[in-house]
Amino acid sequence: MKITALALFLSVTAALTATAQKPAPKAPATPSILDLKDGDTFVFYGDSITHQSLYTQYVEDFFYTRYPDRRILFHNAGVSGDKAADALARFEDDVAVFKPKYVSVLLGMNDGQYEDFNGETFSTYRKGMTEILDKVEKIGATAIPLSPTMFDHHQLSLQIKTDDFRFKDRTFSPQYNSLMAFYSAWLRETAGSHHLPFVNLWGPLNDYTFDQRRKNPDFSLVEDTIHPGPAGQFIMAYSLISQFRPDRRGVSSISVIKKGDQWTSKCSGAKVTGIVASDEGDILTFIAEERSLPWVVPDASSKYELKWGPAKSPALGMKLTAAGHRLSNQRLQIAGLKPGTYELLIDDQAVGEYTHLQLGFKIELQSNSKTPQYQQAMEVALLNRDRNDEAVRPLRDTWARVKGLRRKGDSKKFDEEYPKLKSKIDALNRSASDYEQRIYTRAKPIARKYQLRRKGE
Repeated sequence: MKITALALFLSVTAALTATAQKPAPKAPATPSILDLKDGDTFVFYGDSITHQSLYTQYVEDFFYTRYPDRRILFHNAGVSGDKAADALARFEDDVAVFKPKYVSVLLGMNDGQYEDFNGETFSTYRKGMTEILDKVEKIGATAIPLSPTMFDHHQLSLQIKTDDFRFKDRTFSPQYNSLMAFYSAWLRETAGSHHLPFVNLWGPLNDYTFDQRRKNPDFSLVEDTIHPGPAGQFIMAYSLISQFRPDRRGVSSISVIKKGDQWTSKCSGAKVTGIVASDEGDILTFIAEERSLPWVVPDASSKYELKWGPAKSPALGMKLTAAGHRLSNQRLQIAGLKPGTYELLIDDQAVGEYTHLQLGFKIELQSNSKTPQYQQAMEVALLNRDRNDEAVRPLRDTWARVKGLRRKGDSKKFDEEYPKLKSKIDALNRSASDYEQRIYTRAKPIARKYQLRRKGE
C-alpha cells in the first residue's frame, strides 16, 4: 500500500521516538583528524557502493601521495547487495582479522529494500548497524559511520525508458531518496551517542546534483539511479577526507624571495637548496624536495567496462569540489624577479609561462599535468587502479560468492566450498599487499630542479 507524505512523516517520527528511550548523554568532541600512522590499517566496510572500488580508490590515492613516508594499509570490505545483517556474517574474516584502526561503514541503500518506510525493516537495519558499531569497538577500532548515498529518482525516470537498464524490472518507492535521508539522520544521531565521527554523503551528492541541474536538468552523479559513478564517488571521497581536516592539507608551499642582493627561501612541506641567479637576473635555479605529491585521479577509474555502466569522470568530482585547491594545494611564489614573462621548467621540462607579477603573488601547480610531480602522482594512481582492477574488485567478487553460498542455507555445501574460496581470498589479499608495496616505492618524492627563464621581448 502506498504511504502518503503525512503518513511517512508520522511513521518516521514514531520510529525516531522509539529509538530514544532516554536522553543520550552529551557526547564529547569527536576526532577531527584521521590519525593514521605507519603500519595502521583502514577498512572500508559496506555494500556494492564500496564493492565498486571507486571512492575507496580515491581515498587511497590521497593517502598514498600525501603520506608516502607512512605505510598505511587499506582493505576494501564491500560486497554487492549487502545489508547490515549480511555484513555482520563476514565481520571476523573480512574486517577483524586485519586489526584495523579505523572502519568506515557504508550501508543502508539495500537495507530499506527500495520500499516505502516500514517500521520492521528499519528496526532490522537499526539492530544490525548498532551491532556493527559495537563489534568495531570491541576489536579496538574506531568506526566511522558514512550516511547512505543518494537515490536519483529523476535519473530513474530517464533510465526506465531504455531497453538495457539493469533495474528495468524492479519497482522502487517514489520516496526512497527521502527514506535514505531518514536513515542518514538516524545514523548521525547514533554516531553522536556513541561518540563517533560521522560523514554525510547523502547531502553533498544531492546538493551538487541539484546545483548542476540549474544548468542541465538531466544532470546526474548516480547514473544507474543507485550507484554513484566515478564523479559522485570522488565527491564521497572528498567528503570523507575533508570531514577530518588532515594534518597535511596541502602538498607544499615554496617561497623564494629576493631580499637586497640575496635570494632566500621559506617553505612548508618542502626543502629548498642551491638557489642560483644569473648575473643578469634573467635565470633563477634552485632544488626543491617536497615531502608529498599532488592528489590526482585517472580519467577512467578502471581498465575494464564495469557492470555499473558508463559514467562521468572522477575529474568532474574534483572540479566541483575544488579538491585540488582545498586539499592538495601546491604553491610556488617567486618574488623579486625582473619585470617580464618567465618560462618555468621543472627537471628541464617546460610546464608553463607566467609573469613576474603572477609569480610574485603565487601560482598553483597541483593540477598542472606537465609537471613531473603530477606525472609521478598519476603513475601512483594508475598503479592503484591496477591494484583495484586485478586484486581488490576480484576479491570482493569472491566474497560475494561466499555470501551466495551462505544464503542458500546448506551448511554442508558451505563447509565444502568455503575453504576453496578462502584460499582464493587469501591469494587476492596477498596480491593487493604486493601492489601496495610497489605503490609506496613509486610514491617516494624526488628532489626536483626548478628553473625560471625570462623570455625575450
